Amino acid sequence: MSTNEPEQPSAEPKPQPSIRTPASAHTPPASPAARSWLRKWRRTTQPTPDLADGLDTAADRRITLLERNPFQIGFFLAIGGMTAFGLVTLVTSLKTVIVLVLLSLAIALGLNPAVDWLHHHGVRRGVAVLLVALGLIGLLVLAGWAVVPVVSEQVNILLLRAPDYLANLRQNPQIAALDAQFNVIDKAVTFLTSGELISGLFGGLVGAGQVVANSIFSVIVTTVLTLYFLTTLPTIKEVIYQLAPASRRARVKYLANEMFKRVGGYVSGLFIVVVLWMIVSFIFLNIIGIGQYAVALAVMAGILAFVPLIGTSISIIVLAIVGFSFSPTTGLITLCFFLAYQQVDAYFIQPRVFSRSVQIPAVLVMLAAISGGLLLGFIGAVLAIPTTAALLLLYREVLVPHLART
Repeated sequence: MSTNEPEQPSAEPKPQPSIRTPASAHTPPASPAARSWLRKWRRTTQPTPDLADGLDTAADRRITLLERNPFQIGFFLAIGGMTAFGLVTLVTSLKTVIVLVLLSLAIALGLNPAVDWLHHHGVRRGVAVLLVALGLIGLLVLAGWAVVPVVSEQVNILLLRAPDYLANLRQNPQIAALDAQFNVIDKAVTFLTSGELISGLFGGLVGAGQVVANSIFSVIVTTVLTLYFLTTLPTIKEVIYQLAPASRRARVKYLANEMFKRVGGYVSGLFIVVVLWMIVSFIFLNIIGIGQYAVALAVMAGILAFVPLIGTSISIIVLAIVGFSFSPTTGLITLCFFLAYQQVDAYFIQPRVFSRSVQIPAVLVMLAAISGGLLLGFIGAVLAIPTTAALLLLYREVLVPHLART
């Protein structure tokens, strides 16, 4: 039986909610070349791992000296040796310049207290330096004016009268017998009158001229450098301070100031000692009756007082010889007086003058003066004591605390 009922429409499927898939799901897989580039980029941008992260440290171990190539070792040793030799040769060649620079710096440090005193009393530093320099140059000119004429006069008199003095020695029978056997007096007269003395001392007139020219050059360079150091001393100190790290700059500044203070204090005290020797010598020689040579002998005593240990002894011998040339009594009084003043200077004046600047044992003073004199002569003997004081300061303030901490 057929039914004419209409067909029911088939149920339509319900729409399913759309599920969003990530875009990466539709992205095609990267090629091997792209992955290789990505791995390299990540590896180069990541921080370097520590050696303790499981890496093989065998390849990073240090190579000992025995495992290096012998040609490489020999090459570096040769380069180091040649460099050291070149530096030593350079310092040796510039020894005169270095000594003049150190001497100028020491003189500048010694004169700096006078410049600071004038500066604190309202005088500009440049004007104060000029005043101090003019005073020092004036003293040097007066000293030369007093010494040079007397010395040249006495040398000329000695050269003129030396043959007569030697000829008079033949009146002694023993000396006459020796002269007859060895002809000593005639040889001495020939040596003095033929110009061989100048040739032996300075290598002839050319050598004497070179000695004079070198002396004038050294004086001019020392004067110019001293004026420069005096003018720019605060700036030089600041430059030295800036060479130290910021964490240690305060300590370096303290040590540098102490070293400058000790060197300058020694030079200033030495000027005081020299001036006292000159004043005492001038007054005594005028009292004793040697007034015609008082200025020259006083300047000579002051110059020799710059030399540690032996300078005052040499000046006493010279002064005593001059006194004996007048009379035995004058010579004996001169010898006794200056020996007494030498003791007063050594045990009373110098300890009070140098009490705050140079605090070094007497043994080190003697060794420093002898060593400086043997190495650099007169200037080395003068600079040896303040240099030793500075080194002793570094020993006490740097080395001893470092050894106490370790």
